[in-house]
Amino acid sequence: MQKFKEVLFSVLPITIIVLILNFTITPLAINQLWGFLLGAIFIVIGLSIFLFGVEIGITPIGTLMGTAITKSNKVWVVALAGLVLGFFISIAEPDLHVLAGQVATVTSGVISKASIVVVVSVGIAVLLSIGLLRIIFNKPLHKLLTILYLIIFILAIFTSPEFLAISFDASGATTGALTVPFILALALGVSALKESGKQSEEDSFGLVAIASAGAIIAVMIMSILAQVKKITGSLASELVDSSSIIAPFINEMPKVAGEILLALLPLVVLFFIFQVISFRLSNRNFIKILKGLIYTFVGLVLFLVGVNAGFMDVGSIVGHSVASLQKEWIIILVGFILGLVTILAEPAVYVLTHQIEDVTSGYIKRPVVMVALSLGVALAVALSMVRIVVPEIQLWHYLLPGYIIAVGLSYFVPKLFVGIAFDSGGVASGPMTATFILAFSQGAAEAIEGANVLAEGFGMIAMVALMPLITLQILGLLFKIKSTKGGLEGNG
Repeated sequence: MQKFKEVLFSVLPITIIVLILNFTITPLAINQLWGFLLGAIFIVIGLSIFLFGVEIGITPIGTLMGTAITKSNKVWVVALAGLVLGFFISIAEPDLHVLAGQVATVTSGVISKASIVVVVSVGIAVLLSIGLLRIIFNKPLHKLLTILYLIIFILAIFTSPEFLAISFDASGATTGALTVPFILALALGVSALKESGKQSEEDSFGLVAIASAGAIIAVMIMSILAQVKKITGSLASELVDSSSIIAPFINEMPKVAGEILLALLPLVVLFFIFQVISFRLSNRNFIKILKGLIYTFVGLVLFLVGVNAGFMDVGSIVGHSVASLQKEWIIILVGFILGLVTILAEPAVYVLTHQIEDVTSGYIKRPVVMVALSLGVALAVALSMVRIVVPEIQLWHYLLPGYIIAVGLSYFVPKLFVGIAFDSGGVASGPMTATFILAFSQGAAEAIEGANVLAEGFGMIAMVALMPLITLQILGLLFKIKSTKGGLEGNG
């Protein structure tokens, strides 16, 4: 019930905004509206079951595997485990499937869903392996992030604008509801066995940030190797009204179930292998984790069916309708409001804000963090709308100075905050961002003359993932200043 409440409050604000828009400036066809509401119900039920499954199944597996591979005391075992686990957990991430599906749709299959999922998962795997080695060898997080983003900026010079947007979106989308708990648990399992407790606390954060950089690098390399110069996309097929409310849901169910079964199967097999050679859990704990995996599967299927059959289509339609009013300030205002309510409602944000309050012993209060995050993400979505309205503004005009500021701050902020801030990008770009707001921005790009759905429609998740890096590090800097003024010792 707790998970259900969290998810309900996550989905409710966007549902209410769509209903208000429906009865005011952008009326929907009755089938579209009922399909959207049914999709919202599927998402609430599916995400609730999924998050419960992650809690009792995926997270314990991550912690157990992290502990098991570190106990081997062999660096090559840790590196290999990072590669294998990173690849398979990323392939099962629902937000990545949503993004890859959108890329395939708007490019009419020129960039296939499978290619995005596999390429991103390879990138995650390689960087997750490097991230685990960083923990073992005690290398500073901010220095590794500097190197990674320097590589990203160099690759960006040779990457087409369309792929630039998709690559940064892949970074935000792949650190979603399945990947983040697993990677955090893996980091905790590896770092907990180290001798220094303080170092262990710092090492618990930052692995998500390192892994997500792998998604950006992988898609950029894919773009360069494929020598893709210019791709155009259209959402025309997305905007067609369906005469049936139930049919899209029935059609999606077997397809999604097959995909998720294939995605989760390797993780299940790995769990069985580890159980035999390492874990040797009691029957009770073993069955509990198995139940968690079943819940994860059922929840994922319901969530993605709701997204694909009812939710994202209406996001595109609403974005298209609002942009078609040809009042630029309305699309920017609606984007700002969507960003504001989405971040306030993301379940993972509540976990993060409690974590920050605990780490700072109450110096930085939850409401302060919530306001900073919500304003940052609202600004991110609004700026994305400005980029759609003014196509001359390119994504790198935002991302280049943004990441320079974020990486620069990492040299002055308490090291614990660096990890928390860079991990928080994955928290901010949660299920509602990867689904409704992504579709909304693409619908708007389709309606604006001169805008390209691929170049301008994508890139919004990237903006949402960037803002917390800056806002939370600024909070860390304020905490450091307050600590110094108060005569408190400590490095964060």
